[in-house]
Amino acid sequence: MTIPNAIYIDCPNCGERTLHEVLKGKVGRKRLVMETTVRCKECDHTHFVVIREEPPVSVPVIVSDQGQSRKEMLEFKAEEVLSVDDEIFVGDTYSMITSIESNGRRVGYAPASEIDTLWVKRYDQIRVKISVNRGQRTIPSEIFAMPDEEFYVGDEIPAGRDRAVINKMKTPWGMVRDGGVEARDIVRIYAKVMRVINA
Repeated sequence: MTIPNAIYIDCPNCGERTLHEVLKGKVGRKRLVMETTVRCKECDHTHFVVIREEPPVSVPVIVSDQGQSRKEMLEFKAEEVLSVDDEIFVGDTYSMITSIESNGRRVGYAPASEIDTLWVKRYDQIRVKISVNRGQRTIPSEIFAMPDEEFYVGDEIPAGRDRAVINKMKTPWGMVRDGGVEARDIVRIYAKVMRVINA
Protein backbone atom coordinates (compact mmCIF):
# COMPACT_ATOMS: atom_id res chain seq x y z
CA MET A 1 0.00 0.00 0.00
CA THR A 2 1.23 3.50 -0.84
CA ILE A 3 -0.20 6.84 0.31
CA PRO A 4 -2.42 8.29 -2.46
CA ASN A 5 -3.19 11.98 -3.07
CA ALA A 6 -6.93 11.40 -2.69
CA ILE A 7 -9.31 8.58 -1.69
CA TYR A 8 -13.05 7.86 -1.75
CA ILE A 9 -14.28 7.17 1.81
CA ASP A 10 -17.33 7.86 3.97
CA CYS A 11 -17.47 11.42 5.30
CA PRO A 12 -18.94 11.62 8.85
CA ASN A 13 -20.12 15.18 8.17
CA CYS A 14 -21.72 14.65 4.73
CA GLY A 15 -23.05 11.21 5.65
CA GLU A 16 -22.02 9.74 2.29
CA ARG A 17 -19.01 8.45 0.36
CA THR A 18 -17.05 11.38 -1.07
CA LEU A 19 -13.63 12.23 -2.46
CA HIS A 20 -11.14 13.21 0.26
CA GLU A 21 -7.78 14.92 -0.11
CA VAL A 22 -5.01 13.13 1.81
CA LEU A 23 -3.25 15.73 3.96
CA LYS A 24 -0.74 13.47 5.71
CA GLY A 25 -0.38 9.84 6.61
CA LYS A 26 1.82 6.85 7.24
CA VAL A 27 1.81 3.23 6.19
CA GLY A 28 2.27 0.37 8.67
CA ARG A 29 5.27 -1.95 8.60
CA LYS A 30 3.41 -4.70 6.75
CA ARG A 31 2.14 -2.08 4.26
CA LEU A 32 -1.48 -3.22 4.75
CA VAL A 33 -2.57 -0.41 7.12
CA MET A 34 -2.62 3.32 6.38
CA GLU A 35 -3.22 5.97 9.07
CA THR A 36 -4.05 9.30 7.51
CA THR A 37 -5.63 12.72 7.98
CA VAL A 38 -8.02 13.63 5.18
CA ARG A 39 -10.22 16.55 4.14
CA CYS A 40 -13.58 16.08 2.41
CA LYS A 41 -13.71 17.79 -1.01
CA GLU A 42 -17.45 18.43 -0.57
CA CYS A 43 -17.70 20.02 2.90
CA ASP A 44 -14.03 20.64 3.89
CA HIS A 45 -14.45 18.52 7.04
CA THR A 46 -11.07 17.20 8.25
CA HIS A 47 -10.84 13.89 10.07
CA PHE A 48 -8.50 10.99 10.85
CA VAL A 49 -9.01 7.52 9.34
CA VAL A 50 -7.34 4.11 9.45
CA ILE A 51 -7.60 2.12 6.22
CA ARG A 52 -6.84 -1.59 6.20
CA GLU A 53 -6.11 -3.42 2.98
CA GLU A 54 -6.69 -7.16 2.83
CA PRO A 55 -3.52 -9.15 2.12
CA PRO A 56 -3.37 -10.62 -1.40
CA VAL A 57 -4.45 -14.22 -1.95
CA SER A 58 -2.42 -16.78 -3.91
CA VAL A 59 -4.35 -18.66 -6.59
CA PRO A 60 -3.07 -21.81 -8.36
CA VAL A 61 -3.06 -21.35 -12.15
CA ILE A 62 -2.79 -24.10 -14.78
CA VAL A 63 -1.30 -22.60 -17.96
CA SER A 64 -1.89 -24.29 -21.32
CA ASP A 65 0.82 -23.28 -23.78
CA GLN A 66 0.73 -24.86 -27.26
CA GLY A 67 -0.19 -28.32 -25.99
CA GLN A 68 1.99 -28.18 -22.86
CA SER A 69 0.69 -27.43 -19.33
CA ARG A 70 2.47 -25.93 -16.34
CA LYS A 71 1.41 -24.80 -12.87
CA GLU A 72 1.97 -21.25 -11.58
CA MET A 73 0.80 -19.21 -8.59
CA LEU A 74 -0.62 -15.71 -9.00
CA GLU A 75 -1.50 -13.12 -6.36
CA PHE A 76 -4.74 -11.12 -6.53
CA LYS A 77 -6.59 -8.78 -4.22
CA ALA A 78 -9.05 -10.92 -2.24
CA GLU A 79 -12.10 -9.04 -3.53
CA GLU A 80 -10.98 -8.91 -7.19
CA VAL A 81 -13.54 -10.69 -9.37
CA LEU A 82 -12.15 -12.88 -12.17
CA SER A 83 -14.26 -14.15 -15.06
CA VAL A 84 -13.93 -16.71 -17.85
CA ASP A 85 -12.54 -14.95 -20.97
CA ASP A 86 -10.69 -12.32 -18.88
CA GLU A 87 -7.25 -11.61 -20.30
CA ILE A 88 -4.39 -11.57 -17.76
CA PHE A 89 -0.60 -11.86 -17.62
CA VAL A 90 0.96 -14.99 -16.13
CA GLY A 91 4.55 -13.87 -15.72
CA ASP A 92 5.39 -12.46 -19.16
CA THR A 93 2.79 -14.61 -20.93
CA TYR A 94 -0.40 -12.91 -22.10
CA SER A 95 -3.16 -15.39 -21.27
CA MET A 96 -6.94 -15.82 -21.26
CA ILE A 97 -8.95 -17.49 -18.47
CA THR A 98 -10.74 -20.55 -19.88
CA SER A 99 -12.15 -22.07 -16.67
CA ILE A 100 -12.58 -21.24 -12.98
CA GLU A 101 -13.03 -23.71 -10.13
CA SER A 102 -14.61 -22.33 -6.96
CA ASN A 103 -15.69 -24.43 -3.97
CA GLY A 104 -15.26 -27.62 -6.00
CA ARG A 105 -17.34 -26.62 -9.04
CA ARG A 106 -16.84 -24.80 -12.34
CA VAL A 107 -18.20 -21.24 -12.40
CA GLY A 108 -18.25 -18.31 -14.83
CA TYR A 109 -16.77 -15.85 -12.32
CA ALA A 110 -15.72 -15.58 -8.68
CA PRO A 111 -13.78 -13.32 -6.31
CA ALA A 112 -10.13 -14.37 -6.01
CA SER A 113 -10.61 -15.33 -2.35
CA GLU A 114 -13.08 -18.07 -3.39
CA ILE A 115 -11.12 -19.51 -6.35
CA ASP A 116 -9.57 -22.98 -5.98
CA THR A 117 -7.89 -23.08 -9.42
CA LEU A 118 -7.72 -20.98 -12.58
CA TRP A 119 -7.19 -22.54 -16.00
CA VAL A 120 -5.71 -20.24 -18.61
CA LYS A 121 -4.34 -20.60 -22.13
CA ARG A 122 -1.54 -18.64 -23.74
CA TYR A 123 -3.16 -15.87 -25.69
CA ASP A 124 -0.38 -13.76 -27.21
CA GLN A 125 -0.70 -15.95 -30.27
CA ILE A 126 -3.79 -17.93 -31.14
CA ARG A 127 -4.39 -20.64 -33.72
CA VAL A 128 -6.77 -19.58 -36.51
CA LYS A 129 -8.30 -22.47 -38.47
CA ILE A 130 -8.65 -22.15 -42.24
CA SER A 131 -10.53 -24.19 -44.85
CA VAL A 132 -8.83 -23.67 -48.21
CA ASN A 133 -10.76 -24.44 -51.38
CA ARG A 134 -8.41 -25.75 -54.07
CA GLY A 135 -10.47 -26.77 -57.06
CA GLN A 136 -12.50 -29.83 -56.12
CA ARG A 137 -10.76 -30.23 -52.76
CA THR A 138 -11.00 -28.40 -49.43
CA ILE A 139 -7.76 -28.52 -47.46
CA PRO A 140 -7.53 -27.74 -43.73
CA SER A 141 -4.81 -25.29 -42.71
CA GLU A 142 -4.03 -22.91 -39.87
CA ILE A 143 -2.02 -19.82 -39.02
CA PHE A 144 -1.03 -18.11 -35.78
CA ALA A 145 -2.06 -14.53 -35.11
CA MET A 146 -2.25 -11.96 -32.33
CA PRO A 147 -5.72 -11.95 -30.69
CA ASP A 148 -6.48 -8.41 -31.90
CA GLU A 149 -5.08 -8.92 -35.42
CA GLU A 150 -7.82 -8.25 -37.95
CA PHE A 151 -8.58 -10.33 -41.02
CA TYR A 152 -10.68 -8.93 -43.85
CA VAL A 153 -12.72 -10.58 -46.59
CA GLY A 154 -10.55 -10.19 -49.71
CA ASP A 155 -7.23 -10.41 -47.80
CA GLU A 156 -4.49 -12.68 -49.08
CA ILE A 157 -3.27 -15.23 -46.53
CA PRO A 158 -0.69 -18.04 -46.60
CA ALA A 159 -2.18 -21.52 -46.85
CA GLY A 160 0.57 -24.12 -46.81
CA ARG A 161 2.44 -23.79 -50.12
CA ASP A 162 -0.33 -21.66 -51.57
CA ARG A 163 -1.65 -18.14 -51.31
CA ALA A 164 -5.37 -17.87 -50.78
CA VAL A 165 -7.99 -15.12 -50.67
CA ILE A 166 -10.48 -14.94 -47.78
CA ASN A 167 -14.05 -15.14 -49.07
CA LYS A 168 -15.87 -15.49 -45.71
CA MET A 169 -15.27 -16.03 -41.99
CA LYS A 170 -17.28 -17.94 -39.40
CA THR A 171 -17.71 -16.28 -35.99
CA PRO A 172 -19.74 -17.31 -32.92
CA TRP A 173 -22.42 -14.87 -34.13
CA GLY A 174 -22.68 -15.99 -37.75
CA MET A 175 -20.94 -15.84 -41.11
CA VAL A 176 -19.11 -12.66 -42.14
CA ARG A 177 -18.94 -12.06 -45.91
CA ASP A 178 -17.78 -8.43 -45.86
CA GLY A 179 -15.50 -6.39 -43.63
CA GLY A 180 -13.08 -7.50 -40.93
CA VAL A 181 -12.98 -9.67 -37.80
CA GLU A 182 -10.40 -9.88 -35.00
CA ALA A 183 -8.58 -13.22 -34.76
CA ARG A 184 -10.02 -13.82 -31.23
CA ASP A 185 -13.55 -13.88 -32.75
CA ILE A 186 -12.83 -16.17 -35.71
CA VAL A 187 -14.06 -19.77 -35.56
CA ARG A 188 -12.86 -20.54 -39.11
CA ILE A 189 -11.66 -18.70 -42.20
CA TYR A 190 -12.84 -19.90 -45.62
CA ALA A 191 -10.47 -19.07 -48.46
CA LYS A 192 -9.87 -19.92 -52.10
CA VAL A 193 -6.45 -20.63 -53.62
CA MET A 194 -5.17 -17.87 -55.89
CA ARG A 195 -2.19 -19.65 -57.35
CA VAL A 196 0.24 -22.42 -56.52
CA ILE A 197 3.68 -21.13 -55.50
CA ASN A 198 5.41 -24.51 -55.73
CA ALA A 199 3.57 -26.97 -57.93
